Amino acid sequence: MRKTQQIAAIVIVLLILFVAYGFWQTRQPLASPVPTVPASSEPADKSLVDQTPLKTAQQLAQLAIFHNERPGAQEALRLADFDLDLAFDNALRQARLHPPVLSAEAKECQTRVQKAEKLLKTDQDRAKQLAEQLVKAPDTKKDAIEADLIQSEADMELDQDELDDAKQDLIRAGGDVTDRIQALKKDHEETAHGTASAIPTGPEPVEQLGLIHLAKLWRDLHQKQLQLWQAKSATQDSINSLSSKHDALDAQIDTEKAVVPELAHHSKKTKSETTAVRVSAADKSQSETADLLKKTQQLSDDQKILATYDKRIETKKELATVYGQWIDLVAAHQRNVLHRALLSIAIILAIMLLGIFSSSALDSVVNRLSMDRRQIESLRTVTRVTLQILALFLILLVAFGPPGQLGTFLGLAGAGLTVALKDFIVGFLGWFVLMGKNGIRLGDWVEINGVTGEVVEIGPFHTVLLETGNWTDSGHPTGRRVTFTNSFAIEGHYFNFSTTGQWLWDELQIVLPAAKDPYPLIDAIHKKVVEATQETVQQAEQEWSKATTSRGLSGLSAAPAISVKPVVGGIEVAVRYITRANDRYALRSKLNQSAVELLGGKVPQPAS
Repeated sequence: MRKTQQIAAIVIVLLILFVAYGFWQTRQPLASPVPTVPASSEPADKSLVDQTPLKTAQQLAQLAIFHNERPGAQEALRLADFDLDLAFDNALRQARLHPPVLSAEAKECQTRVQKAEKLLKTDQDRAKQLAEQLVKAPDTKKDAIEADLIQSEADMELDQDELDDAKQDLIRAGGDVTDRIQALKKDHEETAHGTASAIPTGPEPVEQLGLIHLAKLWRDLHQKQLQLWQAKSATQDSINSLSSKHDALDAQIDTEKAVVPELAHHSKKTKSETTAVRVSAADKSQSETADLLKKTQQLSDDQKILATYDKRIETKKELATVYGQWIDLVAAHQRNVLHRALLSIAIILAIMLLGIFSSSALDSVVNRLSMDRRQIESLRTVTRVTLQILALFLILLVAFGPPGQLGTFLGLAGAGLTVALKDFIVGFLGWFVLMGKNGIRLGDWVEINGVTGEVVEIGPFHTVLLETGNWTDSGHPTGRRVTFTNSFAIEGHYFNFSTTGQWLWDELQIVLPAAKDPYPLIDAIHKKVVEATQETVQQAEQEWSKATTSRGLSGLSAAPAISVKPVVGGIEVAVRYITRANDRYALRSKLNQSAVELLGGKVPQPAS
């Protein structure tokens, strides 16, 4: 195993230990459903009655997608609705007890309403009297009385229109708070009491596998928990506000009781602290009696408002408790999702770790095989790429989960990939052809699409050559790397000039002067070439005989061949011989040196 693989394996093992710790910490089971708390004994105008808590509960109820959340959502809706009913009753009582100060415009509208009411009352009384007179009147006067009655009814209808218009003007001017609150309460009773429909009634969402789906679900649960925390915080603020109003009104009531001696016996103080003095109604004047009665009624109304505050505070405390339990339930779902996500991460890390060790193990096994070096390298490449593709497929399967409609998905994906990735698919299939028996290997000298060179890389999709010159030239590399898509192995053709030993035909060309007898020199050159290539000729013929199964090709000869032809200034001698591709430059240099020595006069003389 290489050093980089060792470092990667150590990092992955540490991550697996960390994930295992998180997996153990998030193993707690889901919490039980939110228990119901027992009940204690929009043209919405927020300045009159705040309906936000009920709307918040309705919005949160729509997020109760799990069965164990729905009882809590239903209880939150019930408590919020009950609290709003109490708020409406309290607002009506306070509006009647402490009517707001009207503006000049509102006072004018109120005066119009009072005048319209009086005029309507007068016309109603007159119409009633005329109706009674019509019954008792003689026939001679009935026509006149009936005409007056019709006119009176028309006047009543006109008065009613005037009264309605005046009331609308009063509402727009900010007056008639009681009617506005009653209108809001009526709208609430007609629409908001059907809050149970806000809770989802369908089945729970299907549990989707895959790390990506788990991350999305955890994010949704986190957003829901934030909304629940905001709702609980708003409820706590409302409790504090109502408590302040309750304490202020309680102190005001105690002050009013202390001021009026007749009401002192209702105070919270003990008998030793307060001396209750009762005065008989006969000992007081009529105005004093009326004033005392008015103050008593006002005190009674304040006591009812105080009791309403107590009920609302208790209701909101129960609502805050329900939100808190709901938050705990969502947190339990989050832990469960995180538990499953950590398991998926651990599986991915295990696949990566197994891939690293499997790659090293396969390399060790392949290196022990008794095969050709190029075949071993090809097998190592195939196994490594196959292992990487398999690991990537498993990781994607864990990350995204299995597709829902597997057959449809595979069909559509296959058709789309076939069209969009045709070249890559053909190239990948061509890679298997190149890895086969008649393919090419690293270090082979090949010709692909008219480009010759040495194979330096064979990938799943591309083959890279180090370009060289023409085979009849020196064959030195040009320094250019040429990349081909592996589709040429299927759609085109290629030439492989390398056998097992990378045998190559090379040629030695010499021009002999015409003044000398060329035959002794030709025989000497041929003898030198035969001596230099004797061993390689035998090896090449043996490998060629093993590489071919055709009888016609089994007799191929690798012996040097010589040709002679006249040229200007002498005779050209060309000797073709077999050599290894890696040794051809050294062998050519050796033969050239021998030819120079022969041309210099060291030609052996034939026996006389």
